[in-house]
Amino acid sequence: MDATLKALFDAADHAAQKAYAPYSNFSVGAAIRTASGHILSGCNVENAAYPAGTCAEAGAIAAMIAAGETKISDIAIVGVKSNPCYPCGACRQRIFEFSDAATRVHLRDGATGEAITHSIDALLPHAFGPRDLA
Repeated sequence: MDATLKALFDAADHAAQKAYAPYSNFSVGAAIRTASGHILSGCNVENAAYPAGTCAEAGAIAAMIAAGETKISDIAIVGVKSNPCYPCGACRQRIFEFSDAATRVHLRDGATGEAITHSIDALLPHAFGPRDLA
């Protein structure tokens, strides 16, 4: 695993450790590398009005937007209890909104620790997006 991808997974791991998941006990962290190289992360935050929580990917995307960035180059997603931890359907749509054909989604193989990498198009084929509203 190269240093850039390791840094992305380290940020996702750190975020997962900060997750607020008292109801599901399923902590997730996500870290985004933006087009300019910044790494921003988020964790899942649950709510007693379950399932009105926020996914880690949504938190990382919100941090990216708040930082003035709009393009995901890479995103790493880790689940404390699930490896690999694939993004839910809603998060695949969220990731797609800020991606292009070069965007990569990285998950960690629980058995080997190695990265499993997909394009967002592979995870969400035939996606509805901004171009459909033009």
